[in-house]
Amino acid sequence: MSRRSRPPAPSGDGSFRTAADLPAEVDVLVVGAGLSGIGAGWHLQHLSAGRSFAIVDARDSIGGTWDLFRYPGVRSDSDMYTLGYRFKPWTNPKSIADGPSILEYLRETVQEHGLASRIHLGVRVVSASWSSPAARWTVVVEAAGARRTVSCGYLFVCAGYYRYSAGYEADLPGLEEFRGRVVHPQHWPDDLDHGGARVLVVGSGATAMTIVPAMAATAAKVTMLQRSPTYVVARPDVDRVALLLRRLLPERLAYRVIRRKNTAFQQLFYRRMREFPQQARERLVGMVAERLGPGFDVGRHFTPSYDPWDQRLCLLPNGDLLEAIAAGRAEVVTDRIDRFTADGVRLASGAEIGADIVVTATGLQLAALGEMALEVDGAPVDLGATYTYKGLAFSGVPNLATSFGYVNASWTLRSDLTCEYVCRILNHMAETGTSTCTPVLRPGEEHMVARPWIDGFTPGYMLRDIHRFPRQGDRAPWLNPQDYRRDVELLRRDPVDDGVMRFTRPA
Repeated sequence: MSRRSRPPAPSGDGSFRTAADLPAEVDVLVVGAGLSGIGAGWHLQHLSAGRSFAIVDARDSIGGTWDLFRYPGVRSDSDMYTLGYRFKPWTNPKSIADGPSILEYLRETVQEHGLASRIHLGVRVVSASWSSPAARWTVVVEAAGARRTVSCGYLFVCAGYYRYSAGYEADLPGLEEFRGRVVHPQHWPDDLDHGGARVLVVGSGATAMTIVPAMAATAAKVTMLQRSPTYVVARPDVDRVALLLRRLLPERLAYRVIRRKNTAFQQLFYRRMREFPQQARERLVGMVAERLGPGFDVGRHFTPSYDPWDQRLCLLPNGDLLEAIAAGRAEVVTDRIDRFTADGVRLASGAEIGADIVVTATGLQLAALGEMALEVDGAPVDLGATYTYKGLAFSGVPNLATSFGYVNASWTLRSDLTCEYVCRILNHMAETGTSTCTPVLRPGEEHMVARPWIDGFTPGYMLRDIHRFPRQGDRAPWLNPQDYRRDVELLRRDPVDDGVMRFTRPA
């Protein structure tokens, strides 16, 4: 069995389901069996019990991101005490964890809570059509080349935000002339042996900065080629305060305390950097200069032109990338590509870099709602023309939510809040005898100032595809604040029936 079809661990009644076992009707259909979708299953079981639900995933294994990415060194880019679920303590000593450990954590979650019987693998959602008279979604799914439909009252999309089928391929002139191996991190081959090889990694994001030190352990030399620098921050991969708290307190209490501590630190860290960008810049660049010494050109290679958090900071566990550079196992080159050659790449400066393997860590392609087509009462929905409701629903689209985490903190902090809110919505409809919930613009709000779905965040992968996502307005609840404190108010404390989410019964 190939690495792309890892056998899923048995759980619940001992096996995952397939398309053949998928019910024709469910109350809630969850799309995606990764971090968000498994969390959605737990919340539906515990906070909205009594509703039938199924989880579908196009892949043949659970885990989403953590099963898809197999490149060397794949790991979390935030601490696992906040990337882990609020309901399941993270017990691994390392707070910055590798991909296989995270995947095992997800499998344990499924096993402990009997979710396997709810998860149907190898089922891709093609489209979803809403009928107001029936107050139901008709969802077209595909499995093994055959299509069928599933009816649900509520559609909860937890499919992530990027295309699983293909990563972003930048225009790299002459790459077809290169005689060595070319790989993209999103489709890492099983048979790639980089021991003793010269490796060229094109890119400067989190993926590139993870791959470089991991490959440098056995490669002859690894070069990270970037057009422009990225801010980095080095942190230990073990949280010693957390380990102390775990020794002193009961497990679940310790986990709650650590989670709150780390959440508060993330938010404070982000706000201070945004409020004092020049000080933040000096501190981040100074940290690199201290690690690499006076002979290294920090200004050229680790000093971006933008302010901290205009793009996401790259976390370096134990400063592993800087350590590899200092030891001479890796290097950073900041230049533009003129053209690839048979033996490597020629740069705009005239310099040449020889390579046996080229890794194109050039980014992701975003995808809204897992690329499914959407229509309401026969009319296609253009998500880019809608407004986001609390960062999880869309104006004029009934009985649908999507889970999207934070770009400036751990993903699961927001996905947990979103799951709680969806359960509140479902419970409110059950209590009031309503069957439809639709975010509706109030009079005059159709002329609100429109802002990007995520504002003030400028990485290339976001700018390329942000038009595919809903817009933000200039007032609540048409906001996606990317702020945990504000989201707690919006999703946990504000009333569900807020005058904007309209609850109705079918005529």
